[in-house]
Amino acid sequence: MSLPNTVRVRFAPSPTGMLHVGGLRSALFNWLFARHSGGTFILRIEDTDRKRYDPRALPDLLESLRWLGLDWDEGPEVGGEYGPYFQSQRTHLYGQYARQLLDSGDAYYCFCTSARQAGGNPEQTSHRGAATGYDRRCRTLDARAAAERVAEGESAVIRLKMPLEGRTTFHDLIRGDISVDNGIQDDVVLLKSDGYPTYHLANVVDDHLMRITHIMRADEWIATAPRHVQLYKALGWQMPAIAHLPVVLDPSGKGKMSKRKKVAADGRVLPVHVRDFREAGYLPEALFNFLALIGWHYDDHTELMTRQEIVDRFSIERINPAAAAFNYAKLDNFNGVYIRGLTVEELTDRLMPFVVRAGFHADRQTLLRITPLVRERMERLDQIAGLVDFFFAEQLADYDPLELIPKKADAAEACRLLASARELLAGVEPFDHDSIERALRGLAERLDVKAGQLFQPIRVAVCGRLVAPPLFGTLEVMGRECALKRIDQALGNLAALAPLAG
Repeated sequence: MSLPNTVRVRFAPSPTGMLHVGGLRSALFNWLFARHSGGTFILRIEDTDRKRYDPRALPDLLESLRWLGLDWDEGPEVGGEYGPYFQSQRTHLYGQYARQLLDSGDAYYCFCTSARQAGGNPEQTSHRGAATGYDRRCRTLDARAAAERVAEGESAVIRLKMPLEGRTTFHDLIRGDISVDNGIQDDVVLLKSDGYPTYHLANVVDDHLMRITHIMRADEWIATAPRHVQLYKALGWQMPAIAHLPVVLDPSGKGKMSKRKKVAADGRVLPVHVRDFREAGYLPEALFNFLALIGWHYDDHTELMTRQEIVDRFSIERINPAAAAFNYAKLDNFNGVYIRGLTVEELTDRLMPFVVRAGFHADRQTLLRITPLVRERMERLDQIAGLVDFFFAEQLADYDPLELIPKKADAAEACRLLASARELLAGVEPFDHDSIERALRGLAERLDVKAGQLFQPIRVAVCGRLVAPPLFGTLEVMGRECALKRIDQALGNLAALAPLAG
């Protein structure tokens, strides 16, 4: 069966844990290649590792892919003519092809203990004297006698009979020709004693039967490629084109990005799983754009691109074989740009779950008025809580009363400024942004002070902080009653400081 003319690629994760951002990047590159070429993107679940199987992993995987917009054409919940798309439902196929390899002499039964299979014989050497894994003790057993032992119930695995001489060469679409000495390859297990396949047999069989044309997978699998080349040859199948993607490094650039969360210098827990990025308030559009640039580029200066632009421009030829570090600061910058690109209505809808999660009782209409005030200050949606908490507080958390006092002023002067502002705000009509701005700027002129000198005590009084959203809009949303109440409380704080300042 020859390979089809149209591109067919697959993302084939194992449901052993939550989807890591490195795995998401691999899925993205496969998806981009399929969409760019008008091909088919297949999702296949390699769930034969029953010891490490995590029932939470599959729902997380499907939700994460959908969140980033990586729709699949064949696979779970979608179907397709080459299913089933769960390896645990295809075990009869792997046994069938394992037996075919036995019959052709390209595989053999191995009865050794697990310790010996793992390379537990201290005297083992390869035929060239180099250290190896399993010592091939069962390779020379009589095939008929071995089959009889299995028929009588003796436990055995099935191993690939790798060539002992020569080299295996294959072409990597990213790295060029790669040639490996067969003498350093071991006779890898294809079928375990429980009837479940290893990755090596299952992925080769599935890729062939699902008519995969291009394999795009992490470069950690380069070492296994010679075994797969020999498997395809032994089964008489045409091997798909193959491309090993560069690894995603941690921010230091010194090692593969860990699945364990790390703490940044500012105390923030850095996300590593896709669900963590979602909960931290990253937009899928921003993460999509950012991940596409880890190992791929369009030119030497273009970075911000729409989804369709990335699809149109994507090519395997522009994938860099060198590993690339994950830059959280750059992602934050991207995310801020995408946040500011949303309409107020769109951003409000995305912020609402984070406001609710923070425990604030905010209706959408109120948040619609707040959103324009904080949009420019946000890089992640989860920052909304720290930006708007004072809007929803019954009473401000304790703040330093000294912050009410502008530079080159004392408590008495701050009290004078704040009292004047309080009197003015009590009569501003209508109590909206433009009216408040005109009134307060006019007051600063009459008091013969700079606008900033007047605005600081007002800002701290109503927000409880020196840095806050724009003052006039904040006062409008907060409302006259709440603003005056907080100014009265601040005046009391200043009165207590006045004797000390004197």
